[in-house]
Amino acid sequence: MASFEASIRSTPFRILISVLLSARTQDPVTEEAAARLFAIADKPWKMARLPEAEIARLIYPVGFYRTKARHILGICQALRKAEKFPATLEGLLELPGIGRKSANLVLSLAFGQPAIAVDTHVFRISRRLGWAKGNTPVHVEKELEVLFPRRRWADVNQVLVGFGQTICRPIHPKCGICVLNRICPSAEFKTNPK
Repeated sequence: MASFEASIRSTPFRILISVLLSARTQDPVTEEAAARLFAIADKPWKMARLPEAEIARLIYPVGFYRTKARHILGICQALRKAEKFPATLEGLLELPGIGRKSANLVLSLAFGQPAIAVDTHVFRISRRLGWAKGNTPVHVEKELEVLFPRRRWADVNQVLVGFGQTICRPIHPKCGICVLNRICPSAEFKTNPK
């Protein structure tokens, strides 16, 4: 995740489009797709001139590439009309294809604002560890905001995504090697303290 974030951090627009592309897509695929797209058009007004089919071709094989191409065009058209780039949760949520998780990531990465982006990993791990009981990402986000200091909110997603991809996986979590297995209420494997 760190190299992916480093590769997209040049402008809020690049961050926004890269975050949109990253949904349901592995980081290396997202990086390559973003690089192809930005090589052709790196500004909203340039990207808005591209046909939707061309954007889809450039971002393929990201997940849901046709839908994302349509959203990218809608975002670019909205940004062309806007007086400035949206730097609030509400403003970002008005853009096509941008949900709460993506908006929080953009706030954090592009503007350094404290925000907790609850993706599938953050949701699953927070509930497994007993940090949150909520049944929706918004509820889990609110619970985590109470649990963690504001200055650490941006770290929550970054740490838990990597942990969720490698150790606390959705199926067959590696509880036997997890450093949290003794305190995790959901651990499938408990070591014998001796």
